[in-house]
Amino acid sequence: MCDVKKFEKIYEEIKFLQPEDTLQLVLEAETEEQRDFYEMVGNFLLQRKQRQVIERKLF
Repeated sequence: MCDVKKFEKIYEEIKFLQPEDTLQLVLEAETEEQRDFYEMVGNFLLQRKQRQVIERKLF
């Protein structure tokens, strides 16, 4: 079994990344796999913000 609390803490840290943070992670990634992961994280965070804007009818 995985340590769920450990990953909840990681999620809590990741969800507050700013776009420039994810860009830095992508640019400084050591492997293509890491780069892909950070791009997916950035895309997830962007989609979440887009959903919030749409729900608030700000767009």
